[in-house]
Amino acid sequence: MQLVGGPLVLASYAYCILRFPDASAMMWGGVPDSLRPLYTAWMFVAAAGYFAYSNLFLRHADPDRVRIFGRGYGLITLAYALVLFPSAIWMPATKWLLDAPSPLRFWLMRIDLFAVATGSILLLIAAIAIQPAPPRGVRLIAILGAIGFCVQTVLLDALIWPALFPIRG
Repeated sequence: MQLVGGPLVLASYAYCILRFPDASAMMWGGVPDSLRPLYTAWMFVAAAGYFAYSNLFLRHADPDRVRIFGRGYGLITLAYALVLFPSAIWMPATKWLLDAPSPLRFWLMRIDLFAVATGSILLLIAAIAIQPAPPRGVRLIAILGAIGFCVQTVLLDALIWPALFPIRG
């Protein structure tokens, strides 16, 4: 999942930034200039958080033995898919919305962001509930990382950014 989804996310961002440099500023939507430094700084927190919880799931969780509320490692795989693939779609979808604003395009973009938020919440739950229990420090760092990632993907991206976006459904 990581080997396919991760590069897709980076490639979609690079493609849109390089192909549509004028659109980059418009993709901030209605986020005021005063909040942009918070968003930018939090992106680094979220990236560090992603690596922190990924360390738990990739290095300290045996896929054959993991249980999360009775479910196996497939829950973690699903959560990563919900984070990575919609993340790869977000920037092109936002450009698509900017090119021809419509309520349908706005809501498709929001659904994309809610998918990422859902995957993020599932990863946080998995970090909290994973059995067998990983070393305490690994789990704590993973949980803190997942919380930081959720602040970005749930609060800033799925809730605040669309609420401030000038095009609504």
